[in-house]
Amino acid sequence: MREVHFAENLRNLRSSAGMTQKQLAYLMKVDQRTISAWEKKICEPSFEMLAKLCDIFDETFDGILL
Repeated sequence: MREVHFAENLRNLRSSAGMTQKQLAYLMKVDQRTISAWEKKICEPSFEMLAKLCDIFDETFDGILL
């Protein structure tokens, strides 16, 4: 079974896009603290939020999770 690297991948995708946590939070319609919690592995997004991230970054589920 492959290890999930969601937090690191999200941080890298966001940084590569030149986007702040606040900007991503606005696009996701969540609080900036939610993005921070995802990147710090405090919690994980719902399937719906994960799908939205895939759309924003034009990425696959595997691309974000693995």
